[in-house]
Amino acid sequence: MKILHTADWHLGKRLDRFSRLEEQVLVLNEIIEIADEHKVDLVLVAGDLFDNFNPGVEAIELFYKTLKRLSLNGKRPVIAISGNHDAPNLIDAPNPLARECGIILIGHPNAEIHPFELENFKITNSAQGFLELKLNGFDFPIRILHTPYANEVRLKEYFGENKEQALNQVLAENWARIADEFCDEKGVNLLMAHLYMNKKGAAILEEPDGEKPIKIGNADLIFSETIPPQIQYTALGHLHGFQNIGTPEKPVVYSSSPLCYSFSEAGQTKYISIIEAQPNQAVSFQKIPLKNGKPLFRKTFDSVENTIDWLTENANALVELTLESETFLKAEERKQIYQSHRGIVHLIPKVKSQEFTENNLHQINLDQDIQSLFQDYFKSKNNGQQANEDLLNLFNEILNPNS
Repeated sequence: MKILHTADWHLGKRLDRFSRLEEQVLVLNEIIEIADEHKVDLVLVAGDLFDNFNPGVEAIELFYKTLKRLSLNGKRPVIAISGNHDAPNLIDAPNPLARECGIILIGHPNAEIHPFELENFKITNSAQGFLELKLNGFDFPIRILHTPYANEVRLKEYFGENKEQALNQVLAENWARIADEFCDEKGVNLLMAHLYMNKKGAAILEEPDGEKPIKIGNADLIFSETIPPQIQYTALGHLHGFQNIGTPEKPVVYSSSPLCYSFSEAGQTKYISIIEAQPNQAVSFQKIPLKNGKPLFRKTFDSVENTIDWLTENANALVELTLESETFLKAEERKQIYQSHRGIVHLIPKVKSQEFTENNLHQINLDQDIQSLFQDYFKSKNNGQQANEDLLNLFNEILNPNS
């Protein structure tokens, strides 16, 4: 059985004033093409389907159309869970209609999907946080433990556990109970979750810039060791870089976001995961790189000329620029830079540090004319930096408003 795992679509996402919707259309088309080319039997989308609780009409339309195409109009099951950016009720709302198209939407961690049957597959068993599928052409079922995102308090409420218990223990006990009841060696057993999960003893994985944080301190850390031994592959969402925090035999995979969504992700290659699985065997998986989407760059330059040359050569990128110079950036220079490129997200002027001490203050000649005094005062407040021509002209306009 071939399974495609993707996550963190963040439909409707913007990078400052830049919409990413056109890029999202292209990269989701690419994911559909990969699914069709590899003839995958099942698609898993592990949360953060949208970028906020109230997505725009275009983002919602893109989501529904993409899932319908991934499902081959009901022939291939697609299962999508909510993430910490999603409103669970919004994800749940179209589920009765979506099921007619082979799409199963799960908004809440305690959701129970009632059995139904389509031409190519049927749900043969279900419970809170669990479903079992039987696909035509396979003589074994596939079992999925599903845990959409909810905050620590709500997760404990959903699972009816003592709220004083660590979240890690609450989830471990819940997953173990489900796996022991439903996941024997006669089917493929998967876990699908949108959570911050780490390997015990490993370095803490950083959440990307702009991501709503799940991890606050260490109280809500969830470790991959809590995954039941019956689970052959864990499909995670939340972190935007592809990584396996499990083992080669039992992968625990963040499939990555399909696009670079913040400058902390600049230079990352994005992937989807294709899993091959059968009962009572180690799964194999391959990460397939995604090619669509604008590259993100963080660049630092020390001259306007070098900045413009690089921008001209990288016209299709989205850029965070830092420009180091001896004096503050002039308005004309700023205008030149912005006119040379349409994808500048941030322009950060940085004045190079110069030695300047309090002793310099005693060298100011108070008998100077007002313009010279202003220049010395400006230097005293800005680590010895010279005021640029624009500032001096503005100061003179203030002194002589009618000139």
